[in-house]
Amino acid sequence: MPDQYLSQTLSRSALPRTVLLAAAVAVGLVVALQPALVHSDDLTLQWEPPLEVASGEAFRGPWRMNDSDFRFVDDPAVSINDQGVIAVAWADQARQELFVQLYDPDGTPRLAELANVSRSSGIFSWLPRIVLTDGDAPSVYVLWQDIVFSGGSHGGEIFFSASFDGGRTFSEPVNLSNTTAGAGKGRLSANYWHNGSLDLAMGPEGQVYAAWTEYEGALWFSRSVDAGRSFTEPLRIAGAPDALPARGPSLAVEGDTVYLAWTVGEDPSADIHITRSTDAGETFESPRTVAAGPGHADAPKLAVDAEGVVHLVFAEGPDGPAGPYRVRYTRATDRLDFERSRVIAGPARGDVAMVHFPHLDVDREGRVYVLWERFPHRRGRPLGLGYTWSADGGASFAAPRVLAGSDDPRLGANGSQQGLLMRKLALNASGRAAVVNSSFMPGETSHVWLFRGHFPDSP
Repeated sequence: MPDQYLSQTLSRSALPRTVLLAAAVAVGLVVALQPALVHSDDLTLQWEPPLEVASGEAFRGPWRMNDSDFRFVDDPAVSINDQGVIAVAWADQARQELFVQLYDPDGTPRLAELANVSRSSGIFSWLPRIVLTDGDAPSVYVLWQDIVFSGGSHGGEIFFSASFDGGRTFSEPVNLSNTTAGAGKGRLSANYWHNGSLDLAMGPEGQVYAAWTEYEGALWFSRSVDAGRSFTEPLRIAGAPDALPARGPSLAVEGDTVYLAWTVGEDPSADIHITRSTDAGETFESPRTVAAGPGHADAPKLAVDAEGVVHLVFAEGPDGPAGPYRVRYTRATDRLDFERSRVIAGPARGDVAMVHFPHLDVDREGRVYVLWERFPHRRGRPLGLGYTWSADGGASFAAPRVLAGSDDPRLGANGSQQGLLMRKLALNASGRAAVVNSSFMPGETSHVWLFRGHFPDSP
């Protein structure tokens, strides 16, 4: 089986949001299956025209491991700092390398030459995560999956590299996983998985946190307390030999508290699991189940706001993994007592067969942004990105919309040929949004795109 993605597959309140959350629970608002809608024009997200980050051919030959003839650009990831500078990482499959470019707030590229992060020509480098710090010469951290065959049945190792000079140069890549178990794979079944099952986050004092799963099932965590210059030995969080395989980890950080969520494979009624560390990742609590239900829960994303409220989105297939998916949302206080989850996006309008693989972030004002993949046909490739937002900390959400320019059929379907477990959305504290996507028109062209958005009141 090739190592690849198998396509079968309100107005703002002055009250603290923790008070609003308690009030909502008291009157039963949080059990609604559909969100309340916000129709205020002054809350409309405004988007700049998309920027082309990279382009290439659109040829994909048969899978022959690292000798495969793949010629396209793909797998974008994005981060934005509080100065509005944006960092984008992506894969150039023809060169088998990962590249990074930084953009000023007006969209001007910062780097005269693209930064080659992976420097492993001859080995595919896929599905990165990227974190950008603040400052005049921000640090840039990148985590990714290299298709290294280390002796097991599936190739995959997790690599990390850092730049301390604004992205101009990067450190020698370091293998964090060192395994034969196929790191970076999120297994649904023996013959069906997604690559890109990994995540990266940063703490307030320069800590760097990495998490990943492997085909054999384990979920691992490693941390750096010296800004990515060294990492601890990986700590197994879940996925013991006799347990269901972990899949799709998501990290979120608030102070010294690190949250980690994931789902599992080999289970048609999989639920979301979550754990946390209150000592900056040194130890973790016993995992607990979140938003349990009869459907198949997949692809969780976490975010924590300034008041310590934990936000969670995930995809759910009410009829199991073979049926259509929708996007659900829930939130919790710092005790991790989550509300009953609510549907915030689905194929109700009939323009898509399903929505899946959500993304999530929050800003300093407590606004919650959610993005997802739109599938015109349940067993086909996604085309375009949908999004919504909440202006009241998750109590209500605006009507779902399509990100303009992301669904042009002349450019082909969304890319992400190796898997859709990605990080396509990032916010800074003031609410400026950065979104990335890729497009693939077979035999013609492939692209990586950057979208920039903001509310009218964002500085």
